[in-house]
Amino acid sequence: MGSAFAQALDLIVQGDGMLLQIIGVTLRMSLTSSLIALVLGVPVGILLSTGKSKAVTALIVLNRTMMGLPPVVCGLLCYLMFCGVGPFRWAHLLYTVEGMIIAQVILISPIVAGNVEAFARGISGPVRETCAGLNIGLPRQLLLIAGECRYQVISTYLLALGRGLAEVGAVSMVGGAIAYKTNVMTTAIMMYTNRGDFKMAIALGIILVAIFLIMNIVVHVVQTKVSR
Repeated sequence: MGSAFAQALDLIVQGDGMLLQIIGVTLRMSLTSSLIALVLGVPVGILLSTGKSKAVTALIVLNRTMMGLPPVVCGLLCYLMFCGVGPFRWAHLLYTVEGMIIAQVILISPIVAGNVEAFARGISGPVRETCAGLNIGLPRQLLLIAGECRYQVISTYLLALGRGLAEVGAVSMVGGAIAYKTNVMTTAIMMYTNRGDFKMAIALGIILVAIFLIMNIVVHVVQTKVSR
């Protein structure tokens, strides 16, 4: 095992081509999907936090259900939509990075919306009451609520990005873990472990943990500056 760790470190230091390609696909997929999920989820979460009707309550319950959507179910739905007999077969998204991004957006967006909604619900009432007294319209109210949630939005993006980096089920079903095309770090770790190629699996694991560490450090610095 010690030699496997040493070989893994050698792969990282030498900048192995396969290793770099897998990391590149992973970052492209995770950064894109998490940013799209943030853009979609934050407005939805803020809107849900301001409503009190039965329809809004039903949407909140639906979103919270989607937050727990099993990745393999999401992967199955995307596979059925993108495969040769699916409604979106013309887009040729199966076994592509773009298809994997769509699957991740479906998984991550409800999580973003749910986290923002839970936080914004506690502050939306007082903000809207103040805005009503100052005769401020709804669009400006929503922007003010979003501004008050900026710390939570940063934390939520960290959660979304981490969720994207850690995903296995949906991306393996939609992307197929094809070498030099759709293989990402999580699916590659599983594949190399099953093959007995522990040095590559360990190298990818070290890099994945390092990415999470760097992310948390960066977000902590940003949050510290924002909260001042």
